[in-house]
Amino acid sequence: MSPVSDFDNCTSVITRGGDDCGRITEPISHLTGRSIVNLLKRILITLAFMCLVPAVNADEAADKATIRGALGSVKISTIDSTPIPGLYEVVVGSQVVYISRDGRYLLQGELIDFSKHKNLTEARRSSIRRKVISSLDESRMIIFKPKKVKHVVTVFTDIDCAYCRKLHSQMDQYLAKGIEIRYLFFPRAGAHSRSYDKAVSVWCADDRKQALTDAKNNRPVPIKTCDNPVDEDMDLARQLWLRGTPYILFENGQSPPGYVSPDKMEQMLEKIELSRK
Repeated sequence: MSPVSDFDNCTSVITRGGDDCGRITEPISHLTGRSIVNLLKRILITLAFMCLVPAVNADEAADKATIRGALGSVKISTIDSTPIPGLYEVVVGSQVVYISRDGRYLLQGELIDFSKHKNLTEARRSSIRRKVISSLDESRMIIFKPKKVKHVVTVFTDIDCAYCRKLHSQMDQYLAKGIEIRYLFFPRAGAHSRSYDKAVSVWCADDRKQALTDAKNNRPVPIKTCDNPVDEDMDLARQLWLRGTPYILFENGQSPPGYVSPDKMEQMLEKIELSRK
């Protein structure tokens, strides 16, 4: 009577000396010397693998505990292994750094996979920023929307920043290309600076879009105060380690450096769109 596998993940095809799950399916006395050797090899390999996995997991858990201890009160988002043995990726907010397994050495920079031509660090940053973008509340933004939206771009802006003003002066060109611009505030001079007060007044205006355009063109905007998102925007900017404006975020989490012209932005966004197909 032929034995049949009773394991869901095993087949019922029988081989001499054992089935696909490595079980013996005929009396040991019927096995040849070679069959016994092969069977023992399979058993040893299986046992070695079963012992190795818990050991690796235990070592990684110990490494992560060591790293957390070395960083003390630093609020760590994640700790993950990297392709380099003994080196771990540590995410703090949106910042990505690398730390040795003993917690002694910290590296800050780009980790590049030359064989795949891929910046692993930037890929990780983009995934973090993508999560941030997806969680944003549009009711707390000033949005310039084209008739037909092809792309959505989020911009941290400072009303008094020269390149922020240049970007805003070309708003009609961005909109003509189907690019929606969603504004958040980041007055670089800090809370209660002139730029900060302008941002609050713009948000509290009856027509926010017109008030923002007026402020960026040095036209007076009535001073007002109300419940506003400016402090929240600034906190978010700090979480993203934002240092300059305009700070542009694409939907996939990529962030080009500084100001980008309408034509160049369209090219970049179309390239991203093509890469998804």
